[in-house]
Amino acid sequence: MAKIRPFCGVRPAGELAEQIAALPYDVYSSSEAREIVEKNPLSFLKIDRAETQFPKGTDMYSEQVYDRARDTLYGMKESGEFVQDEGPCYYIYALTMEGRTQTGLVCCVSIDDYLNDVVKKHENTREEKELDRIRHVDACGAHTGPIFLTYRSNSATRQMIAKALESPALYDFVSEDGIRHQVWKVEDSRWQEEMTELFCSMDSLYVADGHHRAASAVKVGLKRRAENPGYTGEEEFNYFLSVLFPAEELRIFDYNRIVHKVDQELLQKLPEILQEKFQVASTGEEIARPHAKGEMGMYVDGTWYLVTAKDEIRSEDPVEGLDVSILQNEVLRPLFGIEDLRTDPRMQFVGGIRGLKSLENAVDQDHSAVAFAMYPTSMEELLSVADCGKLMPPKSTWFEPKLRSGLFIHEF
Repeated sequence: MAKIRPFCGVRPAGELAEQIAALPYDVYSSSEAREIVEKNPLSFLKIDRAETQFPKGTDMYSEQVYDRARDTLYGMKESGEFVQDEGPCYYIYALTMEGRTQTGLVCCVSIDDYLNDVVKKHENTREEKELDRIRHVDACGAHTGPIFLTYRSNSATRQMIAKALESPALYDFVSEDGIRHQVWKVEDSRWQEEMTELFCSMDSLYVADGHHRAASAVKVGLKRRAENPGYTGEEEFNYFLSVLFPAEELRIFDYNRIVHKVDQELLQKLPEILQEKFQVASTGEEIARPHAKGEMGMYVDGTWYLVTAKDEIRSEDPVEGLDVSILQNEVLRPLFGIEDLRTDPRMQFVGGIRGLKSLENAVDQDHSAVAFAMYPTSMEELLSVADCGKLMPPKSTWFEPKLRSGLFIHEF
């Protein structure tokens, strides 16, 4: 059973939501974040990336940076730029991109559900990436960015969400990237009880995006438990901020790969070598966009190829059958010697939102590189991998649109 509950949200004063809302902290480099904060002093990045408030060259992991994040958050609350709802609320968050809308329930999820695998994962996390958010969340005493979770919906949850959307929106704005963001607040106690019960009957929730943020939030909760040995389990630190979206509304983009520093002789022979296990067809200068599972595009030496896996290397296994696994097992590891995608400096990952032309441009600038355009992993593949307790290769999914940070804050 999945244990969720409403919370007294800290959120932007209505007219400031558009200015405060920001993409997640890890989307930007430090210099990019600094540029945005300079242009928009209300951007939540000044809290999520508090090094932007110090001179260039300041250690972004220094204690003073985390202290500044906390001071800025509570300073904005004292000044009225953030307000806090008096009673526990659920919130509905809808994002519309290119005419497609995904509508999620903003709530708090039990850290015990994460620890007991009621909240299922499909990626590993790295301790060094967790540490920054652990320190940030702990210093702020708040979850400042929601975890992107998904679930298999049913008619009852759909009807409840539809009912909540009948009231006027709390926020309704279009961000600079063209995404429409709408938020509703649900205070009705009966609605809250019914929605809580509906999720209580579910066996599983799934991390769609934000594995490191989720792990960090849980570790801070465990730290607070250790500091408060008499805890009851009902304290706010026992829950982490999440948005739950029905799986059928989500869209996964391709997550493409570029390999750099490849031997020139290997690059020239690559189309021929791959013919042993793949069907390889040149498309010349026309981008070879994959249109089905088992297909991928390859760009090398100024030419695009459509590369299709032969039956003998396909698999029914939830992980081994993924296109990204086939590429890793049949190409990246045996031909390029790439064992760890996360740490090999030759690997570059490009989210599908950037388009396949970006792969071509990157390879044209580095004649020792080859690019692979992937067919997107499906939601059902993601759920199947998580359900059997396995993990996908790194960088298997790229979700769009991205949730905004700063619209919902959970204090603990």
